[in-house]
Amino acid sequence: MIAIAAIWISVLLIGGGFALDRVLVGAITRNFDSNLEYVLMSMIRSSEIGPDGEVRMIEPLGDPRFLEPYSGLYWQISGGRQEPYPSRSLWERRLSTSDKHDDQELHVYDSNQFPDEELRVAERDVVLPGSTTRWRFQIAQSRDVLEVQTRALRATLIPSLALLGLGLIVLAALQTFYGLWPLRHIRRAIAAMRGGQQRRVTAPLPLEVQPMVDELNALLAHNEKQAEEARLHAGNLAHALKTPLTVLVNSATSDASELADTVRREAATMQRQVDHHLARARAVGRRGAAQARANVRESVDSVSRAVALLYPDTRLDASGDKALVARVERQDLDELIGNLLENAAKYGGGSVFVTVQREGAMAEILVEDDGPGISPADRTRIFDRGVRLDSGKPGTGLGLAIVRDVAEIYGGSIALEESEDLGGLLVRLRLPAG
Repeated sequence: MIAIAAIWISVLLIGGGFALDRVLVGAITRNFDSNLEYVLMSMIRSSEIGPDGEVRMIEPLGDPRFLEPYSGLYWQISGGRQEPYPSRSLWERRLSTSDKHDDQELHVYDSNQFPDEELRVAERDVVLPGSTTRWRFQIAQSRDVLEVQTRALRATLIPSLALLGLGLIVLAALQTFYGLWPLRHIRRAIAAMRGGQQRRVTAPLPLEVQPMVDELNALLAHNEKQAEEARLHAGNLAHALKTPLTVLVNSATSDASELADTVRREAATMQRQVDHHLARARAVGRRGAAQARANVRESVDSVSRAVALLYPDTRLDASGDKALVARVERQDLDELIGNLLENAAKYGGGSVFVTVQREGAMAEILVEDDGPGISPADRTRIFDRGVRLDSGKPGTGLGLAIVRDVAEIYGGSIALEESEDLGGLLVRLRLPAG
């Protein structure tokens, strides 16, 4: 940032300084030329034609440098076949004239006709009263005076612009260091959090940085929540496995005759618990992917084909928004819909209908069947792990519990209602829409 600012400031000052130099040097030159023009006009007004046809000056020019040889200020009148009429300051030198241009108007130019002296010449052609000859009046002055003024200007301009550029670069550097200084506080706060000295970035920071700190603190809170959920799931799994393991150990040590049946029963219980907690763990792990998106209808159609193979006597139909997207991993969405469709096909009367729709910021999946449904008193209890209202059919009793837990992890919900069209159960699954 400092380097870019320094380069940009330098470019601007160099360009601006060059333009300012051109303007000021031009102003000095125009002032110099104005003085030459003033002397030239005075010289023309003081000139007349003498009796012998030669030009002469009624009044001498007042500047004493015209009388001092090689003083740097000269005048000369020339025309026709007459010898040029020079100022005393020219001594034996003469100003050159050219017939290639017509100087009826003022003509000012630089001349190098004297090897040791550069001149600025102002000239004009005039026909004086009483003469038909076109006389050329010339005023020349050494460019040394102009160069001295230009050097004095640049001696002030260049250091001033350099000092201004240095000041601007220092200001940009200070502004950059001051603007980025709060990031050092954040770095030290993160180091303190890593060392266990604090849990959040609490130092007061500028408004421009505070939103980033808020997001950082929110991320830390999110990670802590995930870690706490992981510890809770691990504790729940350990507690769920503790009782079956105790039963197995007691049966094994007592040489009970029904040991084999006990092992099978308790192993199945442990398998259900392990499957349940693994499903939750996978959902919690995937929830951190903010870019997770899945098309709901595509998942419904895919799962419906699989369930139709398991329950060929059940008719599965679907309708609704084909472009609706939920902010869920596709694998988890398939598992949620699969549990709902499998339960509907298993406990229904042979007809299952799925509706996909959007309600505000949520994607809704409605699964209806024509089975006996669930009484309002049992609709809350059915979500408990291992609870099965119909024990005559195979299952673990964890399907709806898994659906509820995974939906809540993604910020969704599940509710059981009565289907008005089919008369059986209606399951309303709500997930955040993409």
